[in-house]
Amino acid sequence: MNQTNSSISFQRKMLNPFFFKLFLLLKLPMAFLAGIKINELSCNRAVLQMKYNYLNKNPFGSIYFACLSMAGELASGLLASSIIYKSTPRISMLVVGVDINFTKKAIGTISFECDQGKEILSTIQKSIASGEGKTIDALTVAKNDQGVVVAEFLIKWSFKVKI
Repeated sequence: MNQTNSSISFQRKMLNPFFFKLFLLLKLPMAFLAGIKINELSCNRAVLQMKYNYLNKNPFGSIYFACLSMAGELASGLLASSIIYKSTPRISMLVVGVDINFTKKAIGTISFECDQGKEILSTIQKSIASGEGKTIDALTVAKNDQGVVVAEFLIKWSFKVKI
């Protein structure tokens, strides 16, 4: 299983701002309301962005932690989704664990970067080869406009061939 035409098709669709907004509206409406945007999606890397606004704020003048967490999970989830999109055999994916470290107040524009496409692909390939579920801890790093890390999200993904 390598970078397939379906993976590239998925990435192109997601990089279209209209389609990405429609995808969020239909599949992840809270992400749509929070204002998550996609900046980059390739076989190795995903970069999302969220700006502080009225709908994602908390009473302390920063982005609510649940909105940050949603974007942190979505960055690694889009990488995985692009790999399994229209795959044969069909693969299920599920978050089975989360470890988050918030280090600074999230104000302004926050970028969420996950660079583990190759590792996610390898985990999926191992799951297919063994026929068993396999997990990976995917790291998404959230940075503010100045490049300062505001949070790190370690999302444990499980992949398994659908029966």
